[in-house]
Amino acid sequence: MAGFTLSPARAILTALTFSWVIGMPSAVAETVLRIANLAEPETLDPHRVTTPFEENITRNLFEGLVVLDPKGNVAPGVAESWSVSEDGLTYRFKLRPNARWSNGDPVTSGDFVFSLRRVEDPKTLSREAEDLYPIKNAEEVNTGKLDVTALGVAAPDERTVEITLKAPTPYFLQVLVMEQAMPVHEKTVRLGEDWIKPGKMVSNGAYTLDDWKPYSHIRLVKNPNYWNAGKVAIDAVVFDPTDNLATVLKRYRAGEFDVIINGLPNDQLGWLKQNMPKELHVVPYANIGLYSFNTAKPPFNDQRVRQALTMAVNREVLVEKVTRGGELPAYGIVPDGIADYISQKVSWAKMSQADREAAAIKLMSEAGYGPGKPLNVRLNYATSENRKQIAVAIAAMWKKLGVNVELVNTEQKVHAGNMRRGDFEVVLHGWIADYNDAQDFLFQWQTSTKEQNFARFSNPDYDRLMDAASFTGDPSKRAQLLQQAEQVLLREMPVLPIYFGVARNLVDTRVKGWEDNLLNITYVKNLSLEK
Repeated sequence: MAGFTLSPARAILTALTFSWVIGMPSAVAETVLRIANLAEPETLDPHRVTTPFEENITRNLFEGLVVLDPKGNVAPGVAESWSVSEDGLTYRFKLRPNARWSNGDPVTSGDFVFSLRRVEDPKTLSREAEDLYPIKNAEEVNTGKLDVTALGVAAPDERTVEITLKAPTPYFLQVLVMEQAMPVHEKTVRLGEDWIKPGKMVSNGAYTLDDWKPYSHIRLVKNPNYWNAGKVAIDAVVFDPTDNLATVLKRYRAGEFDVIINGLPNDQLGWLKQNMPKELHVVPYANIGLYSFNTAKPPFNDQRVRQALTMAVNREVLVEKVTRGGELPAYGIVPDGIADYISQKVSWAKMSQADREAAAIKLMSEAGYGPGKPLNVRLNYATSENRKQIAVAIAAMWKKLGVNVELVNTEQKVHAGNMRRGDFEVVLHGWIADYNDAQDFLFQWQTSTKEQNFARFSNPDYDRLMDAASFTGDPSKRAQLLQQAEQVLLREMPVLPIYFGVARNLVDTRVKGWEDNLLNITYVKNLSLEK
């Protein structure tokens, strides 16, 4: 990077272990990776996390049957191997004999049976339990219709996990990468809610929880009992929750951070591309930025209002003038490039913006709104300069329809709680794919989806198509059903798609092993710091 030198703080923290100065050995120095994580996590319980800010941490504390390799492909985790039955319904995983919890206990198949049952147990309140619905009886267990023992998971012996599905699911291994499929230590969890605190948490990943000071930092240290601990190069990881992007960037340039995960100021991207090209990683990312309308509240239960507000948004202006990071205008829900799928678009995607606005004004008039009766809208977003810029721009675009917008911003934890409770009218958020499949974008708006269906959307045609797709093994027929379901969404417009995003990371050149991938998932165990 032109004009950049290693700060004293950064140099000291990465000092050579047992380096010699004038014939005397120096004190042992930890290799510490410092990550700007951009939000305070609500929880570190892997079965309850919902945001990337939490998952960035938990994927280093816990390890499931499978993980992702640096390129984003499914790879062995706690399971050293697996097999799938000819009908695609039964998966058998063989666990590593040297897999251990951080307290030295062996990781057994019973741990996975307990943990998968825990996720689907309605008492756990797992917010993404629906992701494991491909497992036989998972939905019935999660909705209280069956006991947890009916879940299609078994332990034939201590090193074998057997999972039975309700229908062939081509993406199932990718689902098992998710936090909801990670094991937790039964004896520790049964101690109560405090099990996620330092000194109490027992985990099986490459790192353990050392310290957690809310709104200050979370520190992880290397787990000596991890099955592959000998290959883990970084001794400790510190995650910082500061959410002011400009401040975070200044601290990175001062040497206080080694990595910023997907959080760079829009107005600094041009400078970063020019001055820090080797450290800036702007890459394709399986995600979408969107607004959810609260369809349980008038007038957002009126499709005409939702469509009018959606048509009035000039996406090209947003990505070119506001976000400026290489995002693509979104006229559908599923981005291009998702495996075995052709993305759908709204019927008016090729209309000029002027024609869209004219059509939107007509729809608002039909719904009873106009110069004499303006629509008043509360628009919620989580505290962030980037999100504020988007909200301000869209408020100006809606002004052309005679809509008055009140902007409401709250910090991430409060914002997430408001979305789950339905305490909003229109809310800005996003969705990041957990696996490379269209279903992961579309499942959120099924009536049965409790936590991610912020729009409170319910449509029997949509539910029928999504259910049919989940029981269809033929990839071509399944894609057609999912495409029809996406078309229903784009007619009903419970959400307003804005853009398909890119990951925007800043990674110091001393960090080795970092590889960009579609899901923007990196495990610290695969990294090292150049001394």
